[in-house]
Amino acid sequence: MKRIFVSLSICFLLASCNKNEVIIGPPECLNDQITEFIKGACPYGNYVDKYKFQNEIVYVLTPGSCGADMQTLVINEECQQLGTLGGITGNTQINGVDFYANAQYIEGIWYG
Repeated sequence: MKRIFVSLSICFLLASCNKNEVIIGPPECLNDQITEFIKGACPYGNYVDKYKFQNEIVYVLTPGSCGADMQTLVINEECQQLGTLGGITGNTQINGVDFYANAQYIEGIWYG
């Protein structure tokens, strides 16, 4: 009886796997972006987060707060710059849309 239960459990687990599921990580170009980002970022409080914004995945590179004019870079999955947030002007918009009011946080990617 125990063998039947174990066999059925294994069959159930194998049958429940979705072979079409693809796990997509950060784009390769993001590593290069982070390397460049670190050069100009504050020595503390810098990080990279992943968001969904305007139906695409974007990455927000926050440099920390060691200066009032530090700007947060927003890039897409091809590592193309969409705009910057913050800075002296306190900009909150990307493509004419308030980023933080319309972006959905997904996960943290890197913390300095």
